[in-house]
Amino acid sequence: MAAALYLYYRVQDNILPIRQQAETLLAEIEKTTGIKGRLLRRRDDDQTWMEVYEPVADADALQQALHDALATRPLLAALARHAEWFVPLD
Repeated sequence: MAAALYLYYRVQDNILPIRQQAETLLAEIEKTTGIKGRLLRRRDDDQTWMEVYEPVADADALQQALHDALATRPLLAALARHAEWFVPLD
């Protein structure tokens, strides 16, 4: 069953460099896993961002790819990233 991963975090400083790191991370994840992620922000809060990855058939592979990609993106890796996994209702 395919799942969806929602990763959210708050940015406060270095917004442009963090955005650049997030965008290159999305590109690397797509290249590595074939999953085209999206970068969003809260409508009422410019500092709360979310990465969305769907559909995810292999959660372990995506998590490993994210871990590896964050190793070269220190600004993004330093943020408190909260992960939420969702699956379709039966």
